[in-house]
Amino acid sequence: MKSFYITTAIDYVNGAPHLGHAYEKVLTDVIARFRRQMGDHVYFLTGSDEHGQKVQASARKEGILPQAYVDKTAAEFRSLYDRLNISYDDFIRTTEPRHKRVVREILQKLFDQGEIYQAEYRGFYSTRQEQFLQEKDRLPGGGWSEIYGEVSEIVEKNYFFRLRKYQDWLIEYVGSHDDFIFPRYRQKQVLEFLKEPLNDLCISRPKERLEWGISLPFDDTYVTYVWFDALLNYVSAVADKGLWPADFNVIGKDILVPPHAVYWPIMLHACGLPPPKALLVHGWWLQSGAKMSKSTGEAVSPLALLDQFGVDAFRYFLIREMNVGQDSEFTVEQFLVRYNSELANNLGNLVNRTLNMTTRFSGGVLPSAEVVDMPERELHELWLKTRDEVLPLCEGFQFHTALEKGMAFVTATNAYIEKRAPWKLGKSTEATDQALLRTSLATMAESLRLAVALMAHVTPATTAKINEVLGYKSGPAWRDELNWGNRLDGAQVAPALVLFPRPERPAKPV
Repeated sequence: MKSFYITTAIDYVNGAPHLGHAYEKVLTDVIARFRRQMGDHVYFLTGSDEHGQKVQASARKEGILPQAYVDKTAAEFRSLYDRLNISYDDFIRTTEPRHKRVVREILQKLFDQGEIYQAEYRGFYSTRQEQFLQEKDRLPGGGWSEIYGEVSEIVEKNYFFRLRKYQDWLIEYVGSHDDFIFPRYRQKQVLEFLKEPLNDLCISRPKERLEWGISLPFDDTYVTYVWFDALLNYVSAVADKGLWPADFNVIGKDILVPPHAVYWPIMLHACGLPPPKALLVHGWWLQSGAKMSKSTGEAVSPLALLDQFGVDAFRYFLIREMNVGQDSEFTVEQFLVRYNSELANNLGNLVNRTLNMTTRFSGGVLPSAEVVDMPERELHELWLKTRDEVLPLCEGFQFHTALEKGMAFVTATNAYIEKRAPWKLGKSTEATDQALLRTSLATMAESLRLAVALMAHVTPATTAKINEVLGYKSGPAWRDELNWGNRLDGAQVAPALVLFPRPERPAKPV
């Protein structure tokens, strides 16, 4: 089996999880499940980033120790991901001993190699972003962007990593590896950033200013800069598993430059480790054109939608609505459009018709198809076309288009039912009509089985429920599940299944 190692960004636990966190984990889970279905041996890592000034300040505000604060907030993130049916193999926390050990080992190695030195820093510091700023970061009028929050001028001694030393290497690497960043147009953004000379990276904070962090192994009066600490989780989690480099680091576009596309590959290169094979960069969920975030108060609670519509409806919407790499607008109205038109009225309708008519006309037992005429041939051909288009779309992360094509096949199946009209055939005593009835029932059920198999990585619980009511248990080889056949012949179906009930009231952002 081919090894496939995929990671999400680890979430900074200075507040409650929101829609952006949920989307990234669902997207990565969909990729991980798809690769497992394709036969890969997948290792899926997520986790929480728990050090830094903002965490220390939040803990003090609540009057508790930082460790107690991150224990509480990390549990909230993990609880949400469990509810979202995220199939992660490991959840790493940067306060764990296994992570601290690797961070300190790498820091010591870089220090011994002369890649880290001490110098005085004089300049500006953003507490919100926990980073030092340069004059080039100012707005045209001389001020600072609101993303930096309060900016203060400081003078202090710190330790620096020789980032600038590797700028030419990184330019050559990014420029010669077109598959390093997905979508590819993000490569230009990185190369544009690298046109300006890099400054060496300050990788420490004095403990008199920040106590909550990993102590430098060569000077315990300092702690490690939170980004240098956090990025290393991708390596520390698999230090004893031989899985590095990762196939994909899945991240949001706001942390591509400089953390993941500049700091991260250079840190690894300086340590003698290869970069990740690729960075998969997703967009933002917007509300009225603005990014939803904790700091702006525009976050939508995933829990509000989960409670009302269920996990798979939520997962389906996130993947169906956003083209990976692009931004997408979130509205409750659009969620309801997808829920009602595609899940309830289309897929849910096909489920209900299949179960109801099989129970009504065949005693709840699925018959064999006996007639293959033009309507059946058209549906068979559409299935082959759909399957052969969807697989490469998923391999290229175009899951939104793959779902669109899969749902179009469901629509075609419902149209087939209208054409065959089993409710009319069931009233006839003619042998030919009875054969057509049995064929239509078998065709409806097989189409349903295939359609939900194609969605299994996006809606795993729904696929399992539909298989169960069809009296079917899927086999170990997912690719084989996508072949049209007679696997359902003689299966006993359930009389009914309500998958996507009508909402009692519109969902509301909170």
